[in-house]
Formats: sequence, C-alpha cells, structure tokens
Amino acid sequence: MAVKIRLARRGRKKAATYDIVVADARAPRDGRFVEKLGTYNPNTNPATIVYDADRAFYWVMNGAQPTETVRAMLAYRGVLLRRHLQLGVTKGALTQEVADQRYQDWLSEKDAKIEAKKTGLTDTKAEARKQQLAAETKVKEARATALAAKQAAALAAATPAAPAEAAATEGTTETAETSAEAAA
Repeated sequence: MAVKIRLARRGRKKAATYDIVVADARAPRDGRFVEKLGTYNPNTNPATIVYDADRAFYWVMNGAQPTETVRAMLAYRGVLLRRHLQLGVTKGALTQEVADQRYQDWLSEKDAKIEAKKTGLTDTKAEARKQQLAAETKVKEARATALAAKQAAALAAATPAAPAEAAATEGTTETAETSAEAAA
C-alpha cells in the first residue's frame, strides 16, 4: 500500500483550512485516511501549522511520501531535517547526541525567526495605523483651517456691510428729522 502524507480540505467556501493526514494514495482527497497528524490554516499570516511532529517523523521514516505542499511544511517545521540527521546517525556519520543537539539548535533558531516575523507584522500594522491616524489628523486640521478662513471671510464681508447699513439707517433718521423740521 502506497502511503502519502497530504492535505484534506475542511472549512467553508473561500475560507479553507486543511487537515494534514496520512492516507492511502488511492483514497480520495477528502476521503478515508489512516491517521490525522494535524491542521494547516493558510488564512493567517504567517500560516498556522499545528501538527504532531513525532508522528510525522515516524511516518516519514517508514516511507510515507509527502505531497509537495506538505513536504514544504515539514521542511519549514524541521521534520525533514530531523529525518536527514537520523539517517546520518543510522549510517554512523554522527552520534545521536550530536544529531539531537543540531536539531534543537535549528529548532530554536527557526522559532525565533517565526516569532520575529509575527512581531514584525504586528509592528508594521501598528506603524501603518499610526501613519493613517496622522494623515487623518492632518486632513482634519486642514479642513478646520479652511473652514475658519471661510467663516472669517464671511464675517469680514458682513462687517463692512454693517457700517454701510448703519450709515444708511442714520441717513434715513436724519431725513425723517429734516422732514419733521420742514413740516414745522
């Protein structure tokens, strides 16, 4: 029986998540499987890969062939490196302690890189938000300045008209007084 490690699609339309499964190569994609190793969610940044590393290593060592996508995930998470080191131990090229130490060193570096990417994305998002707020504040201040200038212009236009109206009103008062004197 040819055994493959592959993805089985789950989730809803346009929001897929996948199960990492060990299945017979002849079984359908979402059909019967031998064992579920974990899950893969490509909708997050970085993509979330939750799996049982020991069982994945067991299946890879026993000849299960991963698909290209799963091979990339297993390489990303270190299962294929662990297999490579274990084959070196089997052939006598290095000892088990050295292989385990190399694997742990690589794993800690990889976890640090993943964590740095997550914090970098968070920092980038926060910086973008800060810049967006600054731009919105600048636009708001420009609008407030333009509105104040428009109101000042309207007030200035209304103010010279007021003395002219006052002069016109005074003129009518004087005319009324003059006509009252003329009538007397």
